[in-house]
Amino acid sequence: MANATALDRRDRSIVTLAGVAPDLDGLGAIPELLTRNSAHPLEWFSRYHHVLGHNLGFALVVTGASFALATKRWKTAALACATFHLHLLCDVLGARGPDGDQWPVPYLLPFSHAWQWTWSGQWALNGWQNFAITGVMLASAFYLAWARGFSPLEMVWAKGDRAFVVALRERFGTPKA
Repeated sequence: MANATALDRRDRSIVTLAGVAPDLDGLGAIPELLTRNSAHPLEWFSRYHHVLGHNLGFALVVTGASFALATKRWKTAALACATFHLHLLCDVLGARGPDGDQWPVPYLLPFSHAWQWTWSGQWALNGWQNFAITGVMLASAFYLAWARGFSPLEMVWAKGDRAFVVALRERFGTPKA
């Protein structure tokens, strides 16, 4: 999504981070694991994953923050919002838990509890479909890195990103202009 239009490094990073922002509610797994055998276990992951960050309210926060932080504000915020919602759609399609239970998306929170996104055909998180999609997306990311000269690695390690692009271009040739 961050490569859908011409954006600078900062704006591409914002769009990318917006796509993983819903899973910030999954950080509750850490205190839950650390306190599971205590007298007062914290069930933050069990109760709040796919709840706190997987909804319209958080989408509005992420989109607003993207707008405020971006260079190309409207374009970046629109892509950030789309990426956020793509994450939710992917969770509805393929994020069934290891116990076979669905993780519905309470989309209208915090405004309403009236509607949750679910799909009876939701495949398991470790299903072949997710592995196939991951393979296609990795191939796409490698191709875009080769063709455009930057990869998602640029968000955390500019030197590593350059080395990665150089390695791709040495292996597969330089793209034609």
